[in-house]
Amino acid sequence: MRYGISTHLYHDRPLRPEHLAELAEFGFREIELFATRGHFDYDEPSAVEAIGRALSDAGLSLHSMHAPMVERIENGRWGRLLSTAAAEETARQRAVAECLAALEVARTIPFRFLVVHLGIPDVLSSAGDNSPAAALRSLEEIAAAASPLGVQVAVEVIPNALSTPEQLVRLIEEDVDRPAAGAGICLDMGHAALMGDLADAIDVVSGELVTTHVHDNRGRRDDHLVPFDGRLDWATGLMSLQKVGYEGALVFELGSTSTPRESLEKTAAARQRFDAILQSDPCVSLEP
Repeated sequence: MRYGISTHLYHDRPLRPEHLAELAEFGFREIELFATRGHFDYDEPSAVEAIGRALSDAGLSLHSMHAPMVERIENGRWGRLLSTAAAEETARQRAVAECLAALEVARTIPFRFLVVHLGIPDVLSSAGDNSPAAALRSLEEIAAAASPLGVQVAVEVIPNALSTPEQLVRLIEEDVDRPAAGAGICLDMGHAALMGDLADAIDVVSGELVTTHVHDNRGRRDDHLVPFDGRLDWATGLMSLQKVGYEGALVFELGSTSTPRESLEKTAAARQRFDAILQSDPCVSLEP
């Protein structure tokens, strides 16, 4: 199994070359960049070039870009949320414009997937944030721009009615007037477990599954914990992925629950346990 990791681990601070070197030190080779100004200024050419050099120096490749969800982070505080499903057209266009700006990074640093939220999670949303018609327009616009760059849009399973596993499959396979340039699904395993049964979600999205987010929670909030620190049944989840023939990356998307180094030490141990599950190695304990 291939493993990647998101710079979400450092999302509350500017991304530095030493952060990428730290990820490489713990054995990661594929990275997802979290596109938020204040963390990674994706629309500043000098910042993009600097991160490109840092990735190369660390021996890392860019697997994916997480499209902007918020205008900026300052001192750990989130600014205004961006909704690709905003019913108000100016707000929708603003969110799409930020997605397209992040997509432009592919001209300098190639990547395979642009991970996009359709709308805003229910716990953060207001009236008009999650319009199905607006989400469809945005998906088609972003996918049309991504295709010439060799990037595939991956719409993420998030906790809102637009982005359930069933609804995303329906959107991609039935609702678009034309195939949305090969759009696929990013299965966020932590989100899927909060929304229902993880194994069922994997089965539902299997035909459109192109990438993942991997993190744990305790069943109440979107905690972004290291796997095995929460309640997810990782043995069932991983075997379900194997059963449907998923061959893409498992991309850890971790929160700042301790120091990054402590989280990475635990993640390296979790990665070993993942391998043991997938290989059914009786010599490696699956217990904490």
